[in-house]
Amino acid sequence: MMPTTFREEYALDPTVSQRVAVAMSGGVDSSVVAAWLVDRGFEVVGLTMRLWAGAETSATVATSGRSCCGGDEVDDARRVAQTLGIPFYTVDLQKQFSHGVVAPFLDAYANGQTPNPCIACNEILKFRHLLDQAGSIGAAFLATGHYAVLKFPLDQPPQLFRGHDPRKDQSYFLATTPLTVLSRIRFPLGTLSKEETRRLARKWGLHLAEKRESQDVCFVPDGDYGSFFRRQGLPDRPGPIRGLDGALLGRHQGVHGYTIGQRRGLGISARHPLFVVAIDAENNELIVGPEAALYAATASVRRINWLVDPIHASRSVQVKIRYSATPVPARLEPGSQSDSVLVHFQQPQRAITPGQACVFHDGSRVLGGGWIDASVHR
Repeated sequence: MMPTTFREEYALDPTVSQRVAVAMSGGVDSSVVAAWLVDRGFEVVGLTMRLWAGAETSATVATSGRSCCGGDEVDDARRVAQTLGIPFYTVDLQKQFSHGVVAPFLDAYANGQTPNPCIACNEILKFRHLLDQAGSIGAAFLATGHYAVLKFPLDQPPQLFRGHDPRKDQSYFLATTPLTVLSRIRFPLGTLSKEETRRLARKWGLHLAEKRESQDVCFVPDGDYGSFFRRQGLPDRPGPIRGLDGALLGRHQGVHGYTIGQRRGLGISARHPLFVVAIDAENNELIVGPEAALYAATASVRRINWLVDPIHASRSVQVKIRYSATPVPARLEPGSQSDSVLVHFQQPQRAITPGQACVFHDGSRVLGGGWIDASVHR
């Protein structure tokens, strides 16, 4: 169940205005957050980001409901606001989204990395521009539908924990958010399961109680990255596909079309299955090998955002190398740069992918996270 006293659990000073803003995406989670705050007597204002006007958000999204930034999502959020009787505003962030999320997404693929645009969207759009909008209307904080737990020890910075439902925990997407920003955000759903959230949506008469969740990258809702790259003008640069011994095995049409661990779509035949084990964007080469070659014991992680005091000596932690991964035991070692670490896994991990976030845990507490730069095989 949700906390019975929001002020105590979420550190809202009763002397501060009770106006709060909710980032309403048009989905059931953020809608329940808005309804719950209204039910608790807060002055709630709904804010929805208008992010993407590309062709990808037209027919496909209208029928699948899989985007989180199309016109239908704005309409759903507005309808919820009308049901709840709260003010509702759309915030046009299309230019910021294109420059801050989509362009780096394309650049990362062109440079042989596999980015995570949802984290970038949180950092740049939701927790910067939308948070500024919330402050401009006098909101005490911005609440979102993330499944994560934020605690506020007395006279200390906030502490981030995994959501109680391991199937929905979204703390991975929040680990690179600075503490100064987290102090202005609230996550009321952190103690709930998705089923409990839907029950609350039905209780409060929200029309989208059974709405499907967004699964794919919102600006590529059909999952066809190749077509998206072509529409965005990312040029094909054919190059060699080589084995681990350097032998030429085939040709690729551009390294941006591949990711570490990929097996299908290579266009080559071999006696045994081959996987993409490395992407050499500088030389425009794709390196393939057997599945065993995907496993690495160490990862280099840079641009660390610490949610605790930075480490200065080796420390044992649990680590997630992608959102869908289970945390695994590892040892952190300070890197050669102040914002980097080496992650030594207790057991080699499959397909450690440059460009993905790497998040550190101590039990359920999130210690911080950074970005995978490279893996070291043994």
